[in-house]
Formats: sequence, C-alpha cells, structure tokens
Amino acid sequence: MTESNLYLADAGFPIVRLRGLPFTCTDGDIFKFFTGLEIVDVLMVNKTGRFSGEAFFVFSRPVQADIAVQKDRHNMGRRYVEVFKCNKHDYYNAVAAESGYDIGHYDNSPPRSRSKKVRDKDRTEYTEILKLRGLPFTVTKADIAQFFKDFHVAEDKVHIACRPDGKVTGEAYVAFESAEVAKQAMCKDRMTIGTRYVELFPSTPDEARRAESSSRQE
Repeated sequence: MTESNLYLADAGFPIVRLRGLPFTCTDGDIFKFFTGLEIVDVLMVNKTGRFSGEAFFVFSRPVQADIAVQKDRHNMGRRYVEVFKCNKHDYYNAVAAESGYDIGHYDNSPPRSRSKKVRDKDRTEYTEILKLRGLPFTVTKADIAQFFKDFHVAEDKVHIACRPDGKVTGEAYVAFESAEVAKQAMCKDRMTIGTRYVELFPSTPDEARRAESSSRQE
C-alpha cells in the first residue's frame, strides 16, 4: 500500500500528531491547548528517557481531529506547535516503541518481536498482583475488569494509580485469586484497551499498597 493510500485508508481514524512542544510541557498543558475537544487517548513520545517534544492525540470523532489541526502553528508558551494529521501506522509504532517492541509496521496484530525486558517477565516470580502500564488516561475500573473478564476480576480488586492533580498515570494494579491465576492472566500482555497496547508486569502486594497509599495522600 502506498503512503497516500495508507492515509486514505486511515481517514476515519481521528488522530493528530504534535511536534515542537516545549520539553517541560505536560499532557495537561496540551489538554488546555485543545480545550473543548473530546480527547480519547494521549501518547507523549519519549526518547532515551526524556520527552522528545512530540505527542499523539486520539479524538472521539474525525471532525474533532479536523478542528484540532486548525491549531497548527499556534503558540504554547514561547514555542509554536505543529499540529498535523497522521496515520495509525505511525501512532501504533510509537505506542509499540514506548512499550519496548520493534514491530516494523502495524498490521492490526500485536507486535511480534519481544524485547529483553519482556522476555525477562517469563522468569519472574509471581504473586497474586499484576501491574498494568500504558493504560488510556480515560480508563475505568470497569474497563480493566472487562479486560480480565476470563479471570473473574471484580472492580474492587483494581486500583488505578493517580497523579497529584487527579489524572491517571497510565498504571494500575490488579489482585487475582492466586499467583497461578495472575500468571495465567499474563496472556493478556500487549493486548489492547481502547487504542493502547497494555503492558503487564508481575508485582507484589507491597508495591500495590504503596501505590494506593500514595494516591490517598494526594
């Protein structure tokens, strides 16, 4: 498929790419930049552990993305920001890169080659707790319970980690019936919730309690 045809095929996928963002900006700053628009998902692109100045925003409808690109060359702080449409190939590649996969191209299936850190999960000792990372910022406990519906997870066994401003961090902890069930649930690693590949990691009750206590203090 040629690049032009690829963009045409993705015409109904409401996503824009931002470039030239201030390195100190947060997703909250960009929410303000797009005030009034219905944002479904955000991916802030990092390189070598630092924000790169690029981000992807997924909107609820194509018309929202059309409105968003009208902000092209508008200023955020002292910098003008490029806002342009892109295809979901670029977006899913960026999601996969953030998660440690090298997929080469997006073909509507989970990435194929596994990084060393993913292979290391197979050798980790399990408890009944799994940590989730890379969740959509709109995720709910019900969404996560549905994600693990085959493992009979109740919503009160899900803790979604939050930042001081109340927004989710993209991480959550889930308690299963046993360590064996948690290990079985790892089959959901790199499957999607919404438009995001979700990473699963073995965790511990202590780590989950610390995250929950931190959220309460905030």
